[in-house]
Amino acid sequence: MLAHVRKDEKGKWHEHFLEEHLCGVAEMAGEFAKKFSNEDWAIAASLLHDIGKGSNAFQNKIKSKSGYDPEAHIKDGEEKAPHSTHGADWAYRNWPEKGKVLAYLIAGHHGGLPDWYHEIGVGSSLGYRLDTKEIAKLPYLSKEFASKTLENLKAPSSTPAIQNDKILHLWIRMLYSCLVDADFLDTERFMDEEKFNRRGKHSSIEELKEIFNTHMESLVKDAPQTPVNVIRASILSECRKQAGKKPGLFSLTVPTGGGKTLSSMAFALEHAKRYNKERIIMVIPFTSIIEQTANIYKTIFGEENVIEHHSSLDPEKETFQNRLATENWDAPIIVTTSVQFFESLFAAKSSACRKLHNIVNSIVVIDEVQMLPTDFLKPILHAINGLTQSFGVSMVLCSATQPAITSKIFKKRDDTYYAIIEDEKCREIMKVPSPEELTDSLQRVEVRQVGKFSEWSLLADELKKHKQVLCIVNTRNDCRDLFNLMPKTTLHLSANMCGEHRSDCIEKIKTALKKEEPIRVVSTQLVEAGVDIDFPIVFRAMAGFDSIAQAAGRCNREGNLNNRGQVFVFEPPKPAPVGTLRKGESAGRSILTTDPEGCKNLLPETFRRYFESYFADLNSFDKQDMESLLVTNANPDLNFQFRSAARRFNMIENKRQLSVVVLYKRKRKEIEKMVNDLRYAGPNRELMRKLQRFIVSIPENIFFEVKDSFEDINGIWCQMADTLYDNDLGFVGYNSDLPIIY
Repeated sequence: MLAHVRKDEKGKWHEHFLEEHLCGVAEMAGEFAKKFSNEDWAIAASLLHDIGKGSNAFQNKIKSKSGYDPEAHIKDGEEKAPHSTHGADWAYRNWPEKGKVLAYLIAGHHGGLPDWYHEIGVGSSLGYRLDTKEIAKLPYLSKEFASKTLENLKAPSSTPAIQNDKILHLWIRMLYSCLVDADFLDTERFMDEEKFNRRGKHSSIEELKEIFNTHMESLVKDAPQTPVNVIRASILSECRKQAGKKPGLFSLTVPTGGGKTLSSMAFALEHAKRYNKERIIMVIPFTSIIEQTANIYKTIFGEENVIEHHSSLDPEKETFQNRLATENWDAPIIVTTSVQFFESLFAAKSSACRKLHNIVNSIVVIDEVQMLPTDFLKPILHAINGLTQSFGVSMVLCSATQPAITSKIFKKRDDTYYAIIEDEKCREIMKVPSPEELTDSLQRVEVRQVGKFSEWSLLADELKKHKQVLCIVNTRNDCRDLFNLMPKTTLHLSANMCGEHRSDCIEKIKTALKKEEPIRVVSTQLVEAGVDIDFPIVFRAMAGFDSIAQAAGRCNREGNLNNRGQVFVFEPPKPAPVGTLRKGESAGRSILTTDPEGCKNLLPETFRRYFESYFADLNSFDKQDMESLLVTNANPDLNFQFRSAARRFNMIENKRQLSVVVLYKRKRKEIEKMVNDLRYAGPNRELMRKLQRFIVSIPENIFFEVKDSFEDINGIWCQMADTLYDNDLGFVGYNSDLPIIY
């Protein structure tokens, strides 16, 4: 029985026999699942996943389609010769309950984890596929193959790594990840042995730790002994000291500018070496700043050891090794986005789930944890609990404004509260100096309210008085309207600009600041998370207090001013958009009014009160009702809706947004060449990743107003008219107050 065939350059055929493939996948998947003590589940799924290939119909199909045997033909009209349902059916019929879990894995090993119940537009459900009438339509297995393969199979006997019904779905996804990655790899080992052998060529954690220590010694030696650098050194020292604590859940509360990027890596490397952790995963909130963080780590550890995984990665800067490791995160250091990380934990597609088993026994550092979307906070926190309690993950919740997610913020029907993550189970890394002491010693700004500007022109007049000033507003429209009232030398930053345009603009800002030249910038909140710029004065439209603090992190960042930097919080002519931004604005206004001294000095206790007030005003922490789809007390018969849940779990609301390729003038010839390649050669992975740098997302209703200025080229909308993209503002013709989400 054949699983795969290939022809080499000399025209010789090579056979990958089915029994060999099943055993190869089982061996590899079992090793993956051994890390959470459920190798017998992975082995059982592996030995069953491709038994459908043991039908005459499939054997005829593979021989005919490949050209291995042109005379072979599909008998009885079974042209599709499906093969993934056979093993799912066998497990379901022979092993009650356990078999149903395995059926999800086996039936979905190509098409993705299925729903149990059918929903229109979602695809065939598992319950439907396992119906007796549907099973009867499948091509019969060879009796000899079936008896040889199935006769001695044993049901798994180990206890599932997760007993908590809130996150049993995560355990199933981990098993699924073990199966699909092993299936990919064993197939690759046969089809492309050279590619397979190039995997896993990375430095060890111990080697990386030595590289890091050498780098830090050099960095500290050459750094001037400013008060800020002295404090950064103490933070680094404490992170290393606390790395000896037992694995689990940690928080790292360090004010902006305290060196979290390097200190959190120091903790992770020390902790990984002590407890034999396999990799370090850095989770960054926005794609717009991930390259900055990844480049820091690549400079230290080398390109081959650091994997960026995000949609805007330039393939020309991506090595072959990187592309391999991106598929399944088989590298020692991963830098990814919070969207990529958490959506993968709730994904159904095999390509998205393939990497999950490599999160097991790792260290995950979530930067700017306060930016986790509240609409999905409950399922996200359950997943964090599951990873730390059942899969050997040490998780570091990293922030300058640690939210009260370990407090009792989730309200029950009887008006009592409960915490998914209990305070005592989340250990603060910064002990000496404490977060309170750090705040005091790193205090470089003052935050003050300055009242309301009833017109943008009044705010523009105020900004013109300052030589170097940054003003952050809440929407793209506000940013555009204010910018149009400013002098021509002013720079604009918003999500209306493509990634390449924003990068160019940020570089101009840094250059002007370094040369102490006049520079005024109007921006949306995308500048607040991790963009390393340092203004003496920042104006911030009223917003959540965490956003105000992030804006303050762009002010007197290096502490070079003789006095504190000034952050002025103002009421804009228009309120923030309805929804979480409006509620954050309301809670921010309240805390500024009731605790002006705490806000002025960005005190940790003020942040705690702010977040508790903000969370209390929210309607839901599970907006898409993930519990009804994935929690077993809602589905006592393990009737999970994996595919429906994956479809609902979108951390970035994009249902009414379209991504379009724009004509950024500075790179116009390059863009036109890529669009031409798209037209005549069609989309491919490399081309699409290049085009990501020139994409802007716009609301559907706006797009349809200007649709005639775009052309659909192989499914990608590309700008054709010159008038729609401005060299300062980016995409114009935009008249929507949709919230800015990055």
